Amino acid sequence: MTPLVSRFGALFMILTAALSPAPGGAFAKPGKAASVSDDLTSRLAAGSFADMPGWDQDDHAAALTAFRRLCDIRDDAQPGAPATAEPQKMLLAELKRICDRAPETASAKTARAFFEEAFVPARFDAPGFVTGYYEPEVEGSRRPSATYATPLYAAPEGLTLVNDRNRPKGWPEGVTHGVMRGGKMEAMPDRPAIMEGALKGKGLELIWLKSPVDAFFVHVQGSARVRLEDGSVMRVGYAGKTGHPYTAIGRVLVQAGEGTPEDFTMTGLRAWLARNPDRMDWLFAHNRSFIFFRAIDDIDPAEGPIGAAGVPLIAGRSIAMDRTLHTYGMPVFVDADLGGSGLADPRWQRLMIADDTGSAIKGPARGDLFIGSGAEAGAIAGAVRHPATMVLLWPRRLVHLLEPRS
Repeated sequence: MTPLVSRFGALFMILTAALSPAPGGAFAKPGKAASVSDDLTSRLAAGSFADMPGWDQDDHAAALTAFRRLCDIRDDAQPGAPATAEPQKMLLAELKRICDRAPETASAKTARAFFEEAFVPARFDAPGFVTGYYEPEVEGSRRPSATYATPLYAAPEGLTLVNDRNRPKGWPEGVTHGVMRGGKMEAMPDRPAIMEGALKGKGLELIWLKSPVDAFFVHVQGSARVRLEDGSVMRVGYAGKTGHPYTAIGRVLVQAGEGTPEDFTMTGLRAWLARNPDRMDWLFAHNRSFIFFRAIDDIDPAEGPIGAAGVPLIAGRSIAMDRTLHTYGMPVFVDADLGGSGLADPRWQRLMIADDTGSAIKGPARGDLFIGSGAEAGAIAGAVRHPATMVLLWPRRLVHLLEPRS
């Protein structure tokens, strides 16, 4: 059984971003992955599988199962996505070719041979850093009441990713989404405006949660299991965002002199909020980014939440990475000593699949490890905040793209 790793490590980074190597992220809307450019390939150097400690000890059959989930993903088929560049089309086509040749079932030995034949290891020139994330379970109701008073909102009709084709003149810098109404792009209200009631009366309430603190952290995670009053469970997942810039509330507290970055793990943040309920709205309003949700009822309850690539995440095999640099479906080998995380075996040496992202995950060797769902996963994840060696598996037939450009 794969040990649970958690999102709290990612949350530490999310909530204290810019005070540490890189922030963590949350589940994200399926969409166009990165184009292949010098931004990535110039930071990679082809190497050897023999130089990867732990590679021969991994469960490659489990990694192959995770890899095959994305064989039907078409990056250029996502609605609203700009046309992909030619190098990106090459990479996508090659990944599809590799997928078509992947065995449906395989022993660990056969799966390892498949990866070694199809890919070459490409090491990043930057130090790696990993956190963990998880799917929380919170209390909620389908009806509002004095007990359940904090809504999660569904996405408004016409919510659209802003790109070079539809961006109006004078559009606010850094705002990535808007609402298309009557052929005109309009900016959405940000979190402070929504906290003041900007969405009330529009019929967008999806579910009401018991705790506004839980609601905020569901926004950070982008997905949750909601335990309803009758004992049933409803899953909610990312459906979009207002597109305003993300601000880490842990960083706000550090800058306000309330403590150090180490003080504001998930546990530390919740403790601070419990001690300062009168300052909760002040703190939350610093993060202008606001997330919309949808009910998830088309996946097996035993499966993980839907990630950015549009497939259920797999605990211990799914990794969220910077979508501006990485393509969904790429295998990434992560080697990290997660000492202090609570894992029975803290040495993490696994082949993972890039199938999620988050607006706060930045950098070529920045990863967010998906650990699972529920309290156990959440309890472990708070301690996952570690340097790591990360090696991208690059399609062997495209190794020429890694050669230095003149």
